[in-house]
Amino acid sequence: MSERPERLHLPNEASAFGVVEKPLSAWERLYNRGALRKTGLLILLAVIWEVYARLLNNPLLFPTFVETVKAFAEGIATGGLLGKAWFSIRILLVGYSAGIACAALLTVFAISSRIGTDFLETLTSMFNPLPAIALLPLALIWFGLGPGSLVFVLIHSVLWAVALNTHSGFLSVSNTLRMVGRNYGLSGPSYVGRILIPAAFPSILTGLKIGWAFAWRTLIAAELVFGVSSGTGGLGWFIYENKNQLEIPSVFAGLFSVILIGLFVENVIFRNIELRTVRRWGMQS
Repeated sequence: MSERPERLHLPNEASAFGVVEKPLSAWERLYNRGALRKTGLLILLAVIWEVYARLLNNPLLFPTFVETVKAFAEGIATGGLLGKAWFSIRILLVGYSAGIACAALLTVFAISSRIGTDFLETLTSMFNPLPAIALLPLALIWFGLGPGSLVFVLIHSVLWAVALNTHSGFLSVSNTLRMVGRNYGLSGPSYVGRILIPAAFPSILTGLKIGWAFAWRTLIAAELVFGVSSGTGGLGWFIYENKNQLEIPSVFAGLFSVILIGLFVENVIFRNIELRTVRRWGMQS
């Protein structure tokens, strides 16, 4: 047997293979940040708003962005805008929480039996297309002029979206996960809490987002109609009052506040919940 000759391979220079890893430029690093991209879009919209308002030159019809920011700052400084915003948020939290609780009860009933499923599907098909604002006359008759009527329409806004998405999420849980839970002896609330809710959480979170959006829109619309109670009211009433007084920059400041609260809830609260749950669990990329 002849001996195998030894071979010595020296490492090749990285330049021989061309560009293996290209470092990102400063622009590419900035562009890859979603927060910076969204901030740039908001700045662009503000510039378009300012230019259009100056070209229109009619403050009673469309105030400039600068005038709106001034009215917003004045409302914050005097505390009037903050008080209205807190009134709306407080009512929203009560109605949103009650709507989620009712949706949870309906969903548990639906996954417990076929009759419960039929009951939820029937109620959802009946009431989900019904705008909550259409229930305002009944709310006034039943609960009078005050927070009770607002909470009632908020529950209607939240209930069906959350219940429908939660139930759909539970139905989409794979049989493998269901059998794993049964093999571990889980049943009842422990089975729902440890198997169904984590597996269906993307759908549940979607329902919570939709319910929040419906509730926030319904609340502002309801306050525009009858949102004052005992001399107080929320952001919708703030917008309505300033419209009657032809304080158009303050009207836009109220709308600006509604948008800012919506952006905060969507991009801070729900975003952090998503990052700490479905993204960490690998359910979404």
